[in-house]
Amino acid sequence: MTGFKRYRKELAEYDRMERDFIDDDEIWRILHKWEHPSPADVRRVLAKAARQIRLEPEEMAVLLQNKDAETLAEMYALASKLKQEVYGDRIVFFAPLYMSNKCSNNCSYCGYRSSNRSIHRKTLTMEEIKCEVEIMISEGQKRTILVYGESGETDIDYLCNSIKQVYSVRSPKGEIRRANINCAPLSVEELKRLKEVGIGTFQVFQETYHHATYHQVHPANTLKGHYRWRLYCHDRALEAGVDDVGIGVLFGLYDWRFEAMGLLYHTIHLEEKFNGVGPHTISFPRIQPAIDTPEAFHPPYAVSDEDFKKLIAVIRLSVPYTGMILTARESPEVRREVIPLGISQIDAGSRIGVGGYQESTANLMPDKEQFQLGDTRPLVEVVRETCRTGCIPSFCTACYRSGRTGEHFMELAKTGFVHNFCIPNALCTLKEYLLDYADEETRQAGEKVIREQLAKLPEGKGKTFVLEALGKLEEGERDLFL
Repeated sequence: MTGFKRYRKELAEYDRMERDFIDDDEIWRILHKWEHPSPADVRRVLAKAARQIRLEPEEMAVLLQNKDAETLAEMYALASKLKQEVYGDRIVFFAPLYMSNKCSNNCSYCGYRSSNRSIHRKTLTMEEIKCEVEIMISEGQKRTILVYGESGETDIDYLCNSIKQVYSVRSPKGEIRRANINCAPLSVEELKRLKEVGIGTFQVFQETYHHATYHQVHPANTLKGHYRWRLYCHDRALEAGVDDVGIGVLFGLYDWRFEAMGLLYHTIHLEEKFNGVGPHTISFPRIQPAIDTPEAFHPPYAVSDEDFKKLIAVIRLSVPYTGMILTARESPEVRREVIPLGISQIDAGSRIGVGGYQESTANLMPDKEQFQLGDTRPLVEVVRETCRTGCIPSFCTACYRSGRTGEHFMELAKTGFVHNFCIPNALCTLKEYLLDYADEETRQAGEKVIREQLAKLPEGKGKTFVLEALGKLEEGERDLFL
């Protein structure tokens, strides 16, 4: 059954809507209104952001349009400060696992598009998934996001079976403890099935919030060509009981300022409808080159590194309590520059070709990849560098397994109590990584971070737990968390 037939009822309901929550003209009206904000305007917005209060669209527009060097520096400083206050010194690590590059869509910018004859198409079998996960575990990965092309082969049965297979793989050194998912928009009933098999965050990117551009790059004869089916997929996920959802934009398809506003409007829509529960994460990938995909080499609205830096700071200031994901699409140099401005999650040691973890030429397989990575360093190297900055590489999945998700997580994040759990748990997962996977150079850098962070922890339950847990980990226990 095609997607159009399977979702006929839902699609008809969306078609009957007079409008959705993205008003293109209103977004541009606000951006034009604040085309030349004064330093006083900027500082007024920063004063609100400093209180960790989500900004309104007009306030975000002030920051997006700010070109004053002095107040830009103040924006960057406050973005870094807010990241520290809400998320602390930790950076959460994960790696993607690409399950299939077969796709029925024909998005003009994507290497996986159905008309691209240069792609070697493949969907992993259950046995191949097992082999991929075993390699990921052997390198120290504990968190993954499963990425699926949108085709008949990756239907809800395949999704559920593949997720169960990922969780079933065990090794003497561990297992995948959290599997997020990036797949096609689904119905409420399908999403309930994903909830039952234990998915983490359900992640779907709108790609572009600009209606005309969306229809231009997504052909109408494909399911992805239905703007509102995609726009409201997070609503359906939350209605189905999925704990966390992730939103994002593919920057480069349209003006980056408009897209940032779209992300904020999407956040506001979810918060207003679901009792304050907005997106668990926001992602902002930039278009990267892809085999036989001219638009990917020359994006119509390419975002410069300087604008990208500003974008990240503005999102952190606008939605201070939401996780922000910076992927290995970006180069090591760009990642070093922007991580301090608000990033809470990164991937490392990633292979994005289908079957790439088993290939010796991983990330040199353009005929199996959706795009080209900018940061191909192994996990251990990124862990070591992160430690040397004084940050804690965290593989923690405790909140998800302890029920601190959805509304409960948002309450914790908005009030800052996340520190009571996240820093102690991050230190435990770092210690586990150092014991089981790290080379001597990385181990020394990691142990230094643990000592420094222990000295910062206030006396109390958290510090007592960490001190006891570190000893137990040395003795062979694993997976200890608050």
